[in-house]
Amino acid sequence: MKLIIQIPCFNEAEQLPRTLADLPREVAGFDAVEWLIVDDGSTDATIEVAQAHGIDHVVRLTNNKGLAAGFQAGLDACLKLGADVIVNTDADNQYHGGDVATLVRPIVDGHADMVVGDREVTNIEHFSWLKKSLQRLGSWVVRQASSTSVPDTTSGFRAYTREAAIQLLVVSKFTYTLETIIQAGKLLVAIDHVPIRTNPKTRESRLFPSMWAYVRRNAISIFRIYAQYEPLRVFWSLAAVMGLAALALWIRFVVSYAEGSGRGHVQSLILGAVLFIAAVVLWALGVIGDLLAAQRVMTQKTFERVRRIELQLGVAPSHYEPGQAPEREAIEI
Repeated sequence: MKLIIQIPCFNEAEQLPRTLADLPREVAGFDAVEWLIVDDGSTDATIEVAQAHGIDHVVRLTNNKGLAAGFQAGLDACLKLGADVIVNTDADNQYHGGDVATLVRPIVDGHADMVVGDREVTNIEHFSWLKKSLQRLGSWVVRQASSTSVPDTTSGFRAYTREAAIQLLVVSKFTYTLETIIQAGKLLVAIDHVPIRTNPKTRESRLFPSMWAYVRRNAISIFRIYAQYEPLRVFWSLAAVMGLAALALWIRFVVSYAEGSGRGHVQSLILGAVLFIAAVVLWALGVIGDLLAAQRVMTQKTFERVRRIELQLGVAPSHYEPGQAPEREAIEI
């Protein structure tokens, strides 16, 4: 059994040594533990630092494509390098590397195909009240959409079996954390979660320039992902609200008309008609969205088949180059 720990990186030359020093080289249940970095177009010495600290594999993207694209590129490379289990962690040393063994334990025991590390965000001191509230809200929404029980859906510290990784396809350009959980839930992948430790904050997040940017982006991401996977529920709920509002305005007009003052409430009739038309449009969008969701499932199945064929044919990973592990090579010599 081979475990590959992948680390998406963007200009992490300063933080990477601390992150790598925290990661294990041996984990119970695995014959080999290897490290892989996904360099997302870094302009500093991220790759050189990684190679100097014994990284085994490098995926070098030509320009900055974002965290979601880097995650997907890492999954593809890990699969083609023969990983039986893939662990994803962050390069800023947010997660305690010693918990890798805890993270993969449900997989080794045969109880799960995907495990998400639960940071227990309510206990993280440097998270503001607003951030904790948004985390809980976002996790609740994702749980509803995915029919899972993951308490910390934005955690990037997670493990996948080979079979689960083959089926995942991230289409979001911003984040992979929420979408992959919803996908896994829809694909009936067995998901588990375990409590994990976090390290003290070392720097501000590079994904969000401010707290309000974090709120805005996550709120938009949550809505988009939920609407993408549950279009009927989203658009028909909105259509129902519009329809009820239109009905209330029409009732108001009818009552006023019956009382002889209908001319003074014509605006209610007009606004009700506008809201009714909006409700019909939202209903139609729900139907179209549901048809597109079915098409997306077919596309995902096609992608999965192509990926399996590539693995059988031994296709090399894209943008790949071997890393350098001086200490390990010296021992072997």
